[in-house]
Amino acid sequence: MGSSYGKHLRLTLFGQSHAPAVGMTLEGVPAGFTLDMDALAAFLERRAPGRNAYSTARREADRPVFLSGLVGHVTCGTPLTAVIYNTDTRSADYENLRYVPRPGHADYTAAVKYGGAQDIAGGGHFSGRMTAPLCIAGGIAKQLLEKEGIRVFARVLAVGGIRDEGTLDAPVDGKPFPVVSDAQGEKMTARIAEAAQEGDSVGGIVECVVTGLPAGLGDPMFDGMENRIASAVFGIPAVKGIEFGSGFEAAGMKGSEHNDPFAVRNGQVVTETNHAGGILGGITDGMPLLFRAAFKPTPSIAKAQRSVDLRTLEAVPLEVRGRHDPCIVPRAVPAVEAAAAIAVLDAWLDDRPGLSARS
Repeated sequence: MGSSYGKHLRLTLFGQSHAPAVGMTLEGVPAGFTLDMDALAAFLERRAPGRNAYSTARREADRPVFLSGLVGHVTCGTPLTAVIYNTDTRSADYENLRYVPRPGHADYTAAVKYGGAQDIAGGGHFSGRMTAPLCIAGGIAKQLLEKEGIRVFARVLAVGGIRDEGTLDAPVDGKPFPVVSDAQGEKMTARIAEAAQEGDSVGGIVECVVTGLPAGLGDPMFDGMENRIASAVFGIPAVKGIEFGSGFEAAGMKGSEHNDPFAVRNGQVVTETNHAGGILGGITDGMPLLFRAAFKPTPSIAKAQRSVDLRTLEAVPLEVRGRHDPCIVPRAVPAVEAAAAIAVLDAWLDDRPGLSARS
């Protein structure tokens, strides 16, 4: 099962949604860094379930327990392993899915791949619950990058066709709903509530920015920054697309419109626009790295759906029980930040064997 990522910074995720715990092992973190546990807890709280009206009713503390890699709060050079214990599970809610897969979910493909031996409770290893340990690793990566002057932050760009307004040029993680325009955020939460009332769900887009990156990170071809980030971001369940800079809009532009003119400011080469999203030829150009990830609507909905019984191959109706987000996009914002931070730190360590600032 492909649950590992990275070259110099090697991440492995383990556990299932309703297993005793989910967790992560992060190898390659240099020794001597003091981790801010309060900051890590606050980061995980942004992703945690059961915190507002537009997320699942499942409520977990999501406090990591470190088993190795730390002496006190200081990294000691050995692999970091941490777990989050699952305490609010209701596995019986998923028994009717053992032979009747949810449309839009991995139930069917997992049954084919693993011969029916997969864990169906809560979606098992295919669950969005696995973004909790991803955020442990990403929260650590963000702290290490911040010591180098690199910041990773994201927002909800769109939900259910409603789009945020304004430019994401600073973190919005202090807001109840992570958008630039609070007025647009209110419209988004209303759209989520409307879908939930109908027993349905909506998807959306998360936009992420990385600032402070120097020019020169990444490689051409298969180790480009787009490749590295996309690989990590697609590890988040429900991601269906990713674009960098102007993205798919570039296909409708002329070269004279899409090309970013070079200039010099304060002795540094910069570009006057950023249609490239901070990456040229797979290598960072020193401008803010900008990408967007598209999330599908939550497949577990209260509305009756059509499926098949895998034992008889006959059509059957399906009603999904359990507790599910009517829109996963707001809770996915820190997960996208986490994936980006892990990818960027891995690339940083590729070019630099260590980190410059320790505490």
